Amino acid sequence: MELDDAYQNAGYIPAGDTYPDKWAKAAAAYRDTALCEVDLAYGETHRQTMDIFHPARLSKGLLVFVHGGYWLRFDKSFWSHLAAGPLAHGWTVAMPSYDLCPDVRITAIGRQIGDAISFAAARVPGPIRLSGHSAGGQLAARVSVPVGGSPWQERLQKLVAISPVADLAPLMQTSMNADLGIDDHEVGAESPVHLAPPDCDVTVWVGAQERPAFLHQAKVLADAWDCKKVISPGEHHFSVVEALAVEDSPLTHELLG
Repeated sequence: MELDDAYQNAGYIPAGDTYPDKWAKAAAAYRDTALCEVDLAYGETHRQTMDIFHPARLSKGLLVFVHGGYWLRFDKSFWSHLAAGPLAHGWTVAMPSYDLCPDVRITAIGRQIGDAISFAAARVPGPIRLSGHSAGGQLAARVSVPVGGSPWQERLQKLVAISPVADLAPLMQTSMNADLGIDDHEVGAESPVHLAPPDCDVTVWVGAQERPAFLHQAKVLADAWDCKKVISPGEHHFSVVEALAVEDSPLTHELLG
């Protein structure tokens, strides 16, 4: 469809098709050495589980990372190694999986992420930091906006939306929408750009080498929420999130500083 190419990432990244396998191997190796609880159920379906990674010392608080994949693919098992940076700073890290489209709608996934954060927050005291990448950036930004009120939102200090899909409307013009099922109502209700900003510090983070569509998505969210935007030099859509695995990366410091 009209915008399929605009939201195609792998084809514009050198060896883009090799990244998922690389992530999965790095994540599995990290779980073998980390202090972690795996497959904790926060909901009723088999995908509503999370892994929680614990620092070696007393925790400073909770970081929740929401993975991407256009709400259609991946799970928590691909991203475990990204906990390394926050753990080195003494933060507990929770990484949830969630049900995927077309089995559920994006709206339902957002509710699952809220449930996941509530579950993790009940286990880990202290302040909360929240981040997500790509579709996970949409989910993290969406749940940061109070709707009905959740106790954990009072503890939320910082949101870093990494390469977020902040406006769902363009996805209606892609072939993915056959499975996503986005309609006008969902665009208005679930697109962060159409919602009031959360009551916490917000940064939008995007790679300088990303597709123009993602640079635009980052801009419109930063403009709508009047928040900080960082364009990370030399990074594309797949590499930009990998900086979370590094203790002293600018992204890790932005999230936890």
